[in-house]
Amino acid sequence: MLEIKDLHTYYGTIEALKGIDLTVGEDEIVCLIGSNGAGKTSLLNSISNMVKCTGSIRYNGEEILGKKPRNVASRGIIHVPEGRQVFPGLTVEENLEIGTVAWGGVFGKGPFMKELDMVYEFFPRLAERRRQLSWSLSGGEQQMLAIGRGLMARPKLLLLDEPSMGLAPLIIDELFKKIIEINKMGVPLLLVEQNARLALEVSHHAYVLEQGSIAAKGLSEDLRHAPAILRAYLGSMADGTL
Repeated sequence: MLEIKDLHTYYGTIEALKGIDLTVGEDEIVCLIGSNGAGKTSLLNSISNMVKCTGSIRYNGEEILGKKPRNVASRGIIHVPEGRQVFPGLTVEENLEIGTVAWGGVFGKGPFMKELDMVYEFFPRLAERRRQLSWSLSGGEQQMLAIGRGLMARPKLLLLDEPSMGLAPLIIDELFKKIIEINKMGVPLLLVEQNARLALEVSHHAYVLEQGSIAAKGLSEDLRHAPAILRAYLGSMADGTL
């Protein structure tokens, strides 16, 4: 579904990604793990064409590198950025409606009740707070809202950046169960996540980024037991932190 080859990403003269090769297959969850500054968010921004890149990004056989971000989104590649980034002065429902713009919806208008009902069934707390301004939601509820807005966009591939950031463990567990449910609905995901243990548990394949390059890749189950990954990202089995 998604095939990236020899991707180089730049911020001015600084090269953030240095020849990345990566694939996401249909019905897969693929995770990206690595330390802060490794290039994980830059990779998602590159797919969405929000930064300067060279190389190739093909989606269902079509080259999308160089397309405008809105044209990438209209193909069903939906980016849920880190930090939630909800619209604080809008209600929960208005935030969700904005997601329909990706497929041609118009804010405040349009036949999107099917999507809205689906999101409210998926996240009942959003239904309870549908008339509430989004700034007043808890961090976990705002993350649900950000993901719900992504689902309103009818995603064919979901780019999910650091969904657990700043959240309590119980909320994180709940969100990751929802991520698995989204995948079971037939939506592939490319997941950037600081919690490497959880990311490797829910994903099928994984890539480890270090300083803008891929340091390791493979089946998530295999990487969970690789000694180098254990030491660097999961803690050693000896100290009981795995």
